[in-house]
Amino acid sequence: MSGTTTVITGGSSGLGLVTARHLVEAGQSVVLVGRDAARTRAAADHLRTLAPAGEDASAPRTYTADLGQWSQVRDLASKLAADGVPVDVLINNAGAAFPRYGRTVDGGERTYAINHHAPFLLTHALLTEGALAPGARVINLSTFVEKRGRLDTTDPDVAGTSWNSRFYHQIKVYATSKLVSLLATRELARRLPDGMNAYNADPGMVKGTAINSNAGGPMRLTAPFFRPFAITPDEGVRTPVRLATASPAPLPSGGFFSTSQRDTPSRVAQDDALARVVYERTAALLGVEPLPA
Repeated sequence: MSGTTTVITGGSSGLGLVTARHLVEAGQSVVLVGRDAARTRAAADHLRTLAPAGEDASAPRTYTADLGQWSQVRDLASKLAADGVPVDVLINNAGAAFPRYGRTVDGGERTYAINHHAPFLLTHALLTEGALAPGARVINLSTFVEKRGRLDTTDPDVAGTSWNSRFYHQIKVYATSKLVSLLATRELARRLPDGMNAYNADPGMVKGTAINSNAGGPMRLTAPFFRPFAITPDEGVRTPVRLATASPAPLPSGGFFSTSQRDTPSRVAQDDALARVVYERTAALLGVEPLPA
């Protein structure tokens, strides 16, 4: 898919920046979304030097947004559309795992806001704006840790606020937010217009990324124990890069992929009825018009 344009959230550092590097070297145009404007511009300037010979040497476009705020996610979609950015691939890479319970200005739990609400809202806002290309691919970063999620399947909490009255365990909250996102993506794939695809991409246990070092709490404390088993960032991005570049588009849409191939998520993550409930509740929470079933 050389010549396509890929928008990457969390693209100024970590796996997002490594993903962008691989895509630029493959001849794709990338658009970086970051929280810090100066850092995101610096990342774009670096990527400009990596474009293949004969390619446009201009720096990638950059956008700044706090993805923990729904208004800024909507504004990001509006700016991308207004600037005429053709979104062939959207990689929802930004992620977080907060050590303590807290709510965003919108009332949702902070980990859920970044890992679930932002990807869902940005995807639907771009669809509404008409900014997604007819054959667009939406790639949501997922994780094998979703198997540790603790979701009430009879009354799924898509806001994450139930953790205020439960024992707040950082890893379980992170895992559950990713499980909820995985379920919503499964249903999104069923509803997307013909020609569009959505995927869940698990990079694996990757060393040297910010998700553990910046998270604090148990995740930061336990990270050194898993470091000997972790893979490099270049190895970790192989799955999202393949999903973004392979021709034809990999199948199945809505699937869970790891080590560059289809994989099997938890039993809960494969529940189609639950996926529909999670999708519809998330749309209602965010004030999004659900796509036709």
